[in-house]
Amino acid sequence: MPLSLLPINKKARITSILGGYGFQRKLGVMGIREKQEIKIVSKQPFRGPLTVEIRGSQMTLGRGMAQKITVEVVQ
Repeated sequence: MPLSLLPINKKARITSILGGYGFQRKLGVMGIREKQEIKIVSKQPFRGPLTVEIRGSQMTLGRGMAQKITVEVVQ
């Protein structure tokens, strides 16, 4: 499922990142890589950005970016 559909406060593991080299590199610099655990902290209304937590750090991703990150729920 895309990261943008993950419920708030549910942990998931990143399975793939769809997009070109530049997009994958940008996410890599932010610390978002395959096989990492990620959690959505908050979702802004009206298709606004998502605040995610990865390895103890919080950052904001746009919905378009979150659509290209595929995750599976971890429990």
